[in-house]
Amino acid sequence: MKKRWIGAAGAAILAAAALAGCSSSGAGDDSAGKVYYLNFKPEVTDVWEEIAQVYTEETGVEVKVVTAAGGNYESTLKSEIAKTDAPTLFQINGPVGYQSWKDYCLDLTDTDFYKSLTDPSLAVAGDDGGVYGIPYTVEGYGIIYNGEIMDKYFAMDGAKADSIEAINSFDTLKAVVEDMQSKKEALGIKGVFASTSLLPGEEWRWQTHLANLPIYAEFADEGVTDADTIAFTYSDNFKQIFDLYLNNSTTEPKLLGSKGVNDSMAEFALGQAAMVQNGNWAWSQIAEVSGNVVKEDSIGFIPIYMGLEGEENQGLCIGTENYFCINSQAREVDQQASLDFVMWLINSETGKDYMTNKLGNIAPFTTFTDEERPSDPLAQALLTSMESGKETIPWIFTAFPSQTFKDNFGSALLEYAQGTMDWEQVKQTVIEQWQIEKEAAK
Repeated sequence: MKKRWIGAAGAAILAAAALAGCSSSGAGDDSAGKVYYLNFKPEVTDVWEEIAQVYTEETGVEVKVVTAAGGNYESTLKSEIAKTDAPTLFQINGPVGYQSWKDYCLDLTDTDFYKSLTDPSLAVAGDDGGVYGIPYTVEGYGIIYNGEIMDKYFAMDGAKADSIEAINSFDTLKAVVEDMQSKKEALGIKGVFASTSLLPGEEWRWQTHLANLPIYAEFADEGVTDADTIAFTYSDNFKQIFDLYLNNSTTEPKLLGSKGVNDSMAEFALGQAAMVQNGNWAWSQIAEVSGNVVKEDSIGFIPIYMGLEGEENQGLCIGTENYFCINSQAREVDQQASLDFVMWLINSETGKDYMTNKLGNIAPFTTFTDEERPSDPLAQALLTSMESGKETIPWIFTAFPSQTFKDNFGSALLEYAQGTMDWEQVKQTVIEQWQIEKEAAK
């Protein structure tokens, strides 16, 4: 893998320190407008609903939060945006999402929200030079591990590694994982990896997050950031890490069609698995599981290794697909109310506390000081990775053609896990569906 990096955006995020001011305000009557936020992440629904209540109590402005079911955000947005009482605040996942929703995205160029970004290039721009999507967090993902279980393994006779730092390639990871699986009873686990969730709508960790790495490597080889067609050049690399997950898990591969992300995270939280692929946002899920045994000082990340060139210097996958947009078709008073709401989130002490400590966001705004970074252990591990000098892998999956492509990819992975589709068929499905959906988007 060639040396690549997220660029100035990543550096600017870490450099955010100066407190810049922009006030938010809200009148106590309907003349202040209303906010309707269509939330993208089911795992933080309770937090957003609490935020809405607190904001309304503080300002008198009504805030409605609706959460789309996992994997159904696009279809939910299509349904809701057509209603009279449509979302005034919604999300797109990047430039591809903007192309689908540009008729509903307000130009935010002259807003304090845009001007507060640490790096303006993080925003989604239109062909006309306007700014239509503002990222509200930077996130990262990799393989999360339980340090207590890993240390127990490293202390065993014949262990294939003596520390987490020694795992810096797929070959080493495979040797460690397979040895741990053979010793799962002695380690007190049901499997090394938590369940590979393949319930329809719950496959996003694989058909976007895991697929990000081979597609990124392919794009890097070609010197592009998007393409109308792909060869899925590194499909075998994807296959070998996916097989490692499937074959060294708490759940038999043929049963994975009934497993969701919450099942997987609960298994990890309860100490039934030593590792799980997910992002820094997962700490709240882990910590809130009844009976959680994972301690803050014993959780961390390793990169997702799949045998790509140069992976010994690879860091986490870092980026965002969380861009706030204001509905350009909403009443002007509701547009302003929504802008006031997001400014409250990034500029008030209460809003910033929710953004950082409840939502776990690493917010890319000048209004956040270094001391206002998230304190949870996975966010801290992410920041450490960003500062380590390792090669950060940017999020290329924001260029994936459509939710239909992702759904079909996920379905193919389930069939593969169940033994009803071979890998060559999976590969061809990915290649063909990419081209079909890219054409359909034109």
